[in-house]
Order: sequence, then structure tokens, then C-alpha cells
Amino acid sequence: MILDLGTGLRALGQDLSEQSQARSEPLAATVLLSHLHFDHVIGLPFFGPLLLRGAVLDIYGPRPDGMSLETAISDLFRQPYFPVELRQLGGKVTFHEIGDEDFTAGTTKIRARQVPHLGKTLGFRVADGGRSVAYVPDHQAPRDLQAVDDGVLELCDGADLVVHDAQYTNQEFERKWNWGHSTADYAVRVAARAGARRLLLFHHDPSHDDRGVAELEQHARGLREAGDLLDVSSARENATIEIEPR
Repeated sequence: MILDLGTGLRALGQDLSEQSQARSEPLAATVLLSHLHFDHVIGLPFFGPLLLRGAVLDIYGPRPDGMSLETAISDLFRQPYFPVELRQLGGKVTFHEIGDEDFTAGTTKIRARQVPHLGKTLGFRVADGGRSVAYVPDHQAPRDLQAVDDGVLELCDGADLVVHDAQYTNQEFERKWNWGHSTADYAVRVAARAGARRLLLFHHDPSHDDRGVAELEQHARGLREAGDLLDVSSARENATIEIEPR
């Protein structure tokens, strides 16, 4: 199960290719695609496992206005942007256009709901083996940072882990309140109001260095509403988070 197709997909592909070779089995994976902004799709042309014959990638995502999901993704694989077309890859990519709906992938239960952002955007809830993760990577917070969208609350309701947009400080949000994102304070509010157990601050602003992210994490942990959560931490590259069944 892969959440979005950003630049991290290249390194993931290297790891998965090694695993596939060790097992002598091509990759079979499901992608939950929140939306089609560049930072969420640009890694796909560099995903090594798709070069191998027999690989299968099922992509579930929203249909963009004016074209199919397949057309939008295939446009990443054409001249003058990229020298290889999607149909020329050894693996097979299948597209599933979805909206507000529940479905399964294997034994995993998935819930998709519309999330306020700039353009059609989905959030996801993934549940399996008594564990649940809510993924809300891009979320336009209301200007007063108070109300929470019903669909977002439904995704995060009682989740073991909420991965949530926390791009801005409160000061940055005052200038960029309509840029499609949330503050760390608002991410804590969403998770606490939904009765979630843990929160992972995500979608760090590109201008924030590691020290800035650490300061934002420290700030979020000190908020009153953070006391309703077992843990508040920041997403980091190569991090592994274990979620025990309840």
C-alpha cells in the first residue's frame, strides 16, 4: 500500500526492486492517490519496479476536471517531459477513479472522502488487522482554524495514527490562509477532536529546515489539545512507525 507518488517513490522503488528480485516475484501494489499536484505524482516516472515485466500497480484517485485519471498520469510519460511512455514500461498500471466511497484491497479496508484543498482532493483511512491510519496530507484549514470538515472527522475518527497536513506556523498561515494547507495547531485540533490516538505532522513547508520542523513539533506537543493524544511527532524520511492492534 503506497500513499501518493512523490519524490520518495524513487528510493522506495529501489528497496522494493531488491525485495522482488530476492523473492523472484514482480511487484504488486496499491496506490492511494490524494490528488494530482506535482509533489504528489512526480515520483512515478522514476519508480524502478515498473520497469520489470509482470509488475502490477493499481492507482486509486480522483478524476480531474476535463480528463480521465489515466490521461492525467500518462501525461507525465511523454515528450518533451519524459522519454518513455507509460505503455512502454514492463509493468502494468491500472487506474480506478473514485470519490467518497469505501472499498477493499485484499484484506485492507479503505475509506476515501473529499478533503478541502485546491482542486479535487481525497483523504484516506486504511484499516487492517485491528489497526487504522488516516492520511490527510493536504487540507485547507478554515481561516479561523476552528471548524473541522465532516469528511475529515470521519476519516480520523478514533484512528490509531493520523498523518495530517501541518505545513504552516500560525504566523505563516495569516499570510497564506487560502493556499490550501493547515497549521500544526490545526492538525492537533483535528486529531484531538476526532478522538485519534497519535498524530504525525506531515507536508512540511519546503522553506522549513530540520530545526524549524523540530521547533514546530515542540510547539504542537505543548498545545492543550495535544494532551488528548498519546503522541505528537513529525514525519521524517526513512522513519518506521509500528502500530499495535488494540
